[in-house]
Amino acid sequence: MDWTKQWLDAHMTKRPRSQDDAECLNSLLGIFRCCVDSARPDRCLPGHLPELNDRGRTVIAGIGKGGAEMARVAEAQYNDGDYSGVVVTKTGHGYASDRLAIHEGGHPVPNASGVAGARALVDSLRGLSSDDHLVALVSGGGSSLLTIPPDGTTLDEIAALNRALLASGMEIGQMNAVRRHVSPLANGGLARAAHPAQVTLLAISDVAGDDISVISSGPFSPDGSTPADALALLDRRGISVSEALRSHLKNSSTTGPMAKVQARLVASPGTALQAAETAARQAGYDVILLGDDLCGESREVAAQHARLAMKIYNEGRRGVVILSGGETTVTLRGPGLGGSNREYALALAVALDTAEGIHAVIADTDGTDGEGETAGASVAPDTLVRAQELGVSADDHLARNDSGRFFASLGDDLVTGPTMTNVNDFRAIMIA
Repeated sequence: MDWTKQWLDAHMTKRPRSQDDAECLNSLLGIFRCCVDSARPDRCLPGHLPELNDRGRTVIAGIGKGGAEMARVAEAQYNDGDYSGVVVTKTGHGYASDRLAIHEGGHPVPNASGVAGARALVDSLRGLSSDDHLVALVSGGGSSLLTIPPDGTTLDEIAALNRALLASGMEIGQMNAVRRHVSPLANGGLARAAHPAQVTLLAISDVAGDDISVISSGPFSPDGSTPADALALLDRRGISVSEALRSHLKNSSTTGPMAKVQARLVASPGTALQAAETAARQAGYDVILLGDDLCGESREVAAQHARLAMKIYNEGRRGVVILSGGETTVTLRGPGLGGSNREYALALAVALDTAEGIHAVIADTDGTDGEGETAGASVAPDTLVRAQELGVSADDHLARNDSGRFFASLGDDLVTGPTMTNVNDFRAIMIA
């Protein structure tokens, strides 16, 4: 991940910064990099992988945005041993493998290639015996990537539901409470498909509380909820679904024996934020840690954090970094481009209103904020001034959820490329 220096050098060329501004931004990017690097599979996965099975087959199932890189690490350890398997990961996150079938699919909205990968994964589990061992490498993103439309429904109906959920402002836990009942692979579905094999589940968590039944909608761990619960949640929020999906949620049920699963976390939002905190303290900053499980409307959380940063600044304290993780949400009010991290960043810039000495970097640790190729954005004391010079209204862009175009016009959108992991969002505000 040498994107840190490349990004900073490119932005210094586009818009020369003062030495102080450049140093603040470089420090924030370094802290973000330490956060992400701590959760890279090549760092967190070795030592947790089980030995190859000496009685039956060893099958690898890689799932999610980090699933391919986790599988690559497993292949390096297993080398020329006897194993097979299937990986379903986000488009652009795969790799060439001679032994594993790598499938790429759509995220956050499922697509046909993802459905094909999910079906291939199920096929790879058929006929497993009690002597066989499934090594499940799970990270966030499986709620979309493990989609198989239930009988009588279509992929277009599932995709429409996902878009409606993403636009609703619903917290991620509630979204997944719905999505886990839309695909037969979620909510313990893969544990049923793998029965009677033994399963070792190694997970990189991207959810508050690190609940295995929530990561990727719990393909190996049901949470006890029902399709009727999901339908009731949709009705309470006024989110409409097709008649076919409504019928599925009213009438479906899942039964059958499940494989015995031994689950273990190898990285989480908490461990990643701890790595960021350590990096900030080693760089000489005082740290205020707000937690790794913050949620709520992006612009409202940003306003709260701006007030805290201004309070610290007005008290005369300097050299402070405010860190937080979690996943905020956006209620779409306009046809803009962006994601929850850039919405937070734009709302933060508006709330700070050119306050001197306050900088920020906000990004998704997987390298994608919503859809597209942008991880997040940076905020500086002159963000609004430069926007005004370009004739770009921060308030107008925020009103129509167009944070993506706002930061792109300033050259302050943060592009990292796929990080091959996912431990939720990262927010760092520096009072320099």
